[in-house]
Amino acid sequence: MSIADNIKQLRDIYNVTQRELAEVAGVTENAVSKWENGYAEPRMGAIERMAACYGLSKMNIIEDAGMTLIDPITKKPRSPLPKGAIFPRRSKPAFAPKLGRVHAGEPQDPEVMDGPMVELSESIAEAHPRAYFLEVEGDCMDKVYPEGCLILVDPDREPANGSIAAVSIDGADYVMRRLLRTSNTMVLAPESFNPEHEDIVITASGGRTVELAGTVVWYQPAREMS
Repeated sequence: MSIADNIKQLRDIYNVTQRELAEVAGVTENAVSKWENGYAEPRMGAIERMAACYGLSKMNIIEDAGMTLIDPITKKPRSPLPKGAIFPRRSKPAFAPKLGRVHAGEPQDPEVMDGPMVELSESIAEAHPRAYFLEVEGDCMDKVYPEGCLILVDPDREPANGSIAAVSIDGADYVMRRLLRTSNTMVLAPESFNPEHEDIVITASGGRTVELAGTVVWYQPAREMS
C-alpha cells in the first residue's frame, strides 16, 4: 500500500473530503487529488500537519500499509498482538551475533563489542540469515524500542520509506531513527516520549553523507535477555 493508498484510506476512515484534507495539510484540493493518483507526494510539513490533526504518526501516512494499523471503528492504532503475548517455543535453537551498541539519540561512534550469540525466533533467523543484534542506548526511539533492548538489523534489507534504520552519518557517527524520504530530503525522525528530540534533516545540497547500515526487523526486550 503506497502513500496514495494511505491518504485515500485516511480520508475514508475519518470521513473527510479532499477539500477538507487539503485545508488540514495546507495545500490545494488539486494537490490532494495528485497525491491520491500517485502523481505527486506530500511534503514533510503537510504529512506532519495531517498526522497531528488526526492523532496519527508520520509512519501511518508514509510507510507501506501504514493506515492498516488504524482501526476504522475506534480510529486508533490496532494492537497487533495481545498484551503479554510471546513467541511459541521452537523445535530447534537459532542465534544471531550481538555486535555492539547503537545510540538512539544524538549521532555518535558506535560501540563495537565481541558480544555473545543471542537466541531468537527460528523463523526470524531463517528470514534474515546475516542479521545481527545491537543494544539500544538512549531514549530517542523509546516509543518503539526502549533503551536497553536488542534490535535485530538486517544489512541485506534496504530501508523502505517509513522503516526504522541504523544509519551512519558522515562516515562515522551511527544512529537509529525512522527513515522518511521526499524527492530531495532525508529525514531521520525520532519517536520518543522525550519532546526534546528533533528530526535530523539531510538535504542533497547539505554536504552530509548517509550510509544505510540496514533495516531493523525485530527486537528483544531487555527482560527477555537473561
